[in-house]
Amino acid sequence: MIKEYIGLNEISGSLAVLDGVKNPGYEEVVEFSVAGGEKRKGRIIQIDGERVVVQVFEGTKGLSLKNTSVIPTGRPMELKLSEEILGRVFDGAGRPIDGLGEIYPEFSRDINGSAINPVSRIYPRNYISTGISSIDALSTLIRGQKLPIFSGYGMKHNELAVQIVRQAKITGASSDNFAVVFAAMGVKNDVADYFRRSFEESGVLSRVVMFLNLSDDPIIERTITPRCALTAAEYLAFDKGMHILVVMTDMSAYCEALREFSSSKGEIPGRKGYPGYLYSDLASLYERAGMIKGKEGSVTQIPILTMPNDDITHPVPDLTGYITEGQIVLDRSLDSVGIYPPVSILPSLSRLMKDGIGEGFTREDHAALANQLFSAYAKVQDAVSLASVIGEDELSDIDKKYLEFGKAFENRFIKQGAAENRSIEETLDLGWEILTLLPESELDRVSAELIEKYYKPALSRQK
Repeated sequence: MIKEYIGLNEISGSLAVLDGVKNPGYEEVVEFSVAGGEKRKGRIIQIDGERVVVQVFEGTKGLSLKNTSVIPTGRPMELKLSEEILGRVFDGAGRPIDGLGEIYPEFSRDINGSAINPVSRIYPRNYISTGISSIDALSTLIRGQKLPIFSGYGMKHNELAVQIVRQAKITGASSDNFAVVFAAMGVKNDVADYFRRSFEESGVLSRVVMFLNLSDDPIIERTITPRCALTAAEYLAFDKGMHILVVMTDMSAYCEALREFSSSKGEIPGRKGYPGYLYSDLASLYERAGMIKGKEGSVTQIPILTMPNDDITHPVPDLTGYITEGQIVLDRSLDSVGIYPPVSILPSLSRLMKDGIGEGFTREDHAALANQLFSAYAKVQDAVSLASVIGEDELSDIDKKYLEFGKAFENRFIKQGAAENRSIEETLDLGWEILTLLPESELDRVSAELIEKYYKPALSRQK
């Protein structure tokens, strides 16, 4: 039986306290009726007997302690789901904001979801092509993986996110069974418009589900945006058999909202003021990626986060790195010299890469070539350090070769246009072409058979 309560006991910030609530449920949605007929929603975040604390989504401004009507719905926060969500734009709480009307749902589902049972998981295989050489060749994204991008304030992670959404393809999947769920948290209006406009102009919006939480939206909405996005992804993947790529930006904004939310509840803070449960909270999101036995679809995640002061040991990237299977790190020094995407090769890795590349997936030389490029680029850094001490003119001939290789690697392999979509074959061939700047004796990570087949220094110089 639905019961209506009149009046509030206390209002503090975005929190409202109500006494005498019978059998309340944690995360239960409640409806507020404000003077003038305005309706607001909130959810129960704390229970002490019959005393509950409710986080009001739209804020508590205008609420009255005496005559505010409160009705617990008896249900958690749910998202309306049907195949109509493809090509639609929603706010952070899953309400349509594209002017195309409401969704006619098959059903509604609790947004909190749960992590995939490890016993039911299928080991991720088969790579996802992003068309970006530095990712496809050296930190390959595997279907069902969670691979975050660590960026910094002012860097081009938004442009990279748009390019990935526009170009991403899964081997063996068609446009009919591949889609992208895109969630933006705490973004400014111009950034939100950039995302929408980019997807519309490139013609991919029809296979994208967008959730946009703006910087001036309530923080409580920001904390549920990734959950709405993942609920939509799970529906399309495991109910409709589709392969879904989930791009979430900016997870740092989500964590900031979680910190503010925790502080408003009076919880004891952990590192840098973040709640002590930040690790488990992030894990409850990231672990919803994967593939399930008996289900055709898959959920792959690319969370994007900005590191305060470019500090990779900050709690948000630090804890994210523990949960996810690798990371792609963006480098400010590369960004400052105009290299896009500014992927820092050496700290970037994909832990599942080895099981989704090679013969039958990409090409038989992929793994060996990636190892050789990593090794050579690491030696470039040694040569640069040595040159800074003794001067470039004093370097040995082989060190000068490595400097030449490093410049070509950064300006031809890492650097590419924001609209440039390279196939995996083009990427691997380009890697071999740049390796011809080094003598064959330096290629210690590839077999003689691969060298004979792909290492063509004479042909490269003719070009």
